[in-house]
Amino acid sequence: PFFDYPLAMTECVIIGFWTFVNKKISLFLSLRLSLRGQLSYGAHDMVATKIPGYFKSRRDALMKKHPSSAFIFCGAKENYRNPDVTFPFRQESNFYYLTGLQEAEASLVLIPSSTKGDYKTILFMLPKDREKEMWTGERYGVEGALQVFGADEAYPCDEFEKKLPELLKTADQVYYRIGLDETIDRKILAALEVFRRSLGRSGKSMAPILDPNSVLGEMRLFKSPEEIEIMKSACSISAQAHKTLMKEVKPGMNEFEVEALLNYLFRKNGCQRIGYGSIVAGGKNSTCLHYTFNNEVLKDGDLLLIDAGGEVDYYSADITRTFPVGKKFSESQTKSYELVLKSQLECIAMTRPGVKLPEIHKHASEVLIDGFLSLGLLKGSRSEIFEKAIHKRFYPHNTSHWLGMDVHDVGLYSLNGEPRELKPGMVFTIEPGFYVQPNDRDVAEEYKNIGIRIEDDILVTQQGCEVLSKEAPKSISDIEALRA
Repeated sequence: PFFDYPLAMTECVIIGFWTFVNKKISLFLSLRLSLRGQLSYGAHDMVATKIPGYFKSRRDALMKKHPSSAFIFCGAKENYRNPDVTFPFRQESNFYYLTGLQEAEASLVLIPSSTKGDYKTILFMLPKDREKEMWTGERYGVEGALQVFGADEAYPCDEFEKKLPELLKTADQVYYRIGLDETIDRKILAALEVFRRSLGRSGKSMAPILDPNSVLGEMRLFKSPEEIEIMKSACSISAQAHKTLMKEVKPGMNEFEVEALLNYLFRKNGCQRIGYGSIVAGGKNSTCLHYTFNNEVLKDGDLLLIDAGGEVDYYSADITRTFPVGKKFSESQTKSYELVLKSQLECIAMTRPGVKLPEIHKHASEVLIDGFLSLGLLKGSRSEIFEKAIHKRFYPHNTSHWLGMDVHDVGLYSLNGEPRELKPGMVFTIEPGFYVQPNDRDVAEEYKNIGIRIEDDILVTQQGCEVLSKEAPKSISDIEALRA
């Protein structure tokens, strides 16, 4: 024979055994990596051994503008859903923006250094604890704060109150947002009082406390190239999810089924979480602006309004699409939808540096008012209807809001009492709508229970703007082609 039979059998057994072991090892490694991946998006991110340099660059920029100030940012706590079960953790946005740290209970203090023009980064962290880490995941501890997050000094959380009076000595003013946590508020005020008393009869008063959102909001309003790439990813994933729903939704499905499919598509394609509570509103529910019950059966002949966006690396998309539960828009639904779409497209076309959000809202409202007049829903002149806000019966909300780490993101809408001009790097929404309330008796029956909103995420560029959510179809022909 070509080979010795007993030897061949032995080799087959060895090969088979090794294949089995190798598969088990691969499965173990895959599971371990999967679990570690989950930890990286939770409260205990021990996967990272280094973080991008832009977190420190943001701290540098903040302290360069405010070299004599101290900044205090407290990270999010874990909130309990049940006696011993927490809600999914998400770090406080300002804290994450400056640190990249996703661990609970941490605090960040930025203070002027004795070296002119320099500053110190101090982190207060949960200490390493083997027993607790066995239950809830690894912690960075004080060592991780220094090695991974570039802190100049780091201390356990329980030393925060003790260390703070000494740390604030070099500051002329303190930036800290009062009102988020009464316990922390008391600690901050107590620390400032201790410092004031240490001055004796110098005549100096306690350092004033200012809201950091006034300065950090301005930084966050203008997105860096890195932030824009993350937002493009969030918008692309979210837009594709909306497109998939246009194919998959059928009469008889429940709104919560659609919401579940949304969550699956977001997570499957790279979002760590949803950006906000999804609105999945069929029929009359679409006329409720912030409907979130998502628990009714979808009926053929109704419209379905979906306002939902996924979040990637703490940056959220915010997209709304409206389409028929059945295969086609009815005649009245078509007229209504085309009106909202016309309003939105014209507003997008006018977006460029120098334009102001109130100008966009005014134009959206005027286009809608003209449509309401042509449909016989309102009477009078456009100017009078706008000035008296009569159109708010059908269009009660604003057209835009800032978008970023928070779905209604920080940043001033006015400067020196005047609406601010759009500038490159800003991201905001354009979302006109049309809603006829079920109890509105003065409207033709064909328009009752119609709720339509079309919302896209807009990046202001040097030349004009870019629609980040453009992959989500919104023309009637494109939508009906998907519904066929």
